Amino acid sequence: MGLFALFVAVPLIEIALFIQVGGLIGLWPTLAIVVITAVAGTWLMKQQGLRAMNDLRRSMNELQDPSEPLANGAMILFSGALLLTPGFFTDTVGFLLLIPQVRHALFNYLRKRIHVQQFEMGGATRPRQPRGPGVIDGDYTDVTPPSGGTPGNSGWTRH
Repeated sequence: MGLFALFVAVPLIEIALFIQVGGLIGLWPTLAIVVITAVAGTWLMKQQGLRAMNDLRRSMNELQDPSEPLANGAMILFSGALLLTPGFFTDTVGFLLLIPQVRHALFNYLRKRIHVQQFEMGGATRPRQPRGPGVIDGDYTDVTPPSGGTPGNSGWTRH
C-alpha cells in the first residue's frame, strides 16, 4: 500500500511544483531548469559513481565488508534515475543522494534496520596443481564409434 501511495503522490507533487514554478518564472525558464538539472545531475552522478566503484574495488581487494560501497553505488544509481526524471521534487531527492554525508546517514539508518543472516567473500576454491612446461589442461569427449557397424559407414548417409 505504501508503494502505491508513493506512485500516486510523487507525480501529484511534481505537477503541483511545475504549476507553481511555471507560474512564477514562466514556461521556458522552467523547462530550462529541468534540462540543466538533468545534465548537471548526470555529470555529478558519473563522478560519484566512479568514486563509488573505486571504493568498492578497494574494499574487495582488501577483503573488507563491501556493504557500504555497494549501498553507495546503489544510492548513486537511484539518484541518477531521479535526476533524469523530469521534476523538481525528484531532482531535489536525487541531488540529496549525491551528497556523501546524506548517503552515509541513510546507510547508517538502514544498517540498524536490516540484519544480514550470512555473508561470505570469495568462497572455496580448489588449489591449483603445479604443472610442468608444455602441459595443457583440457576436457575431452570420446567419439569412438560403437562396435558392430560396417567400417566406413558413419550412419549419416544411406546406401
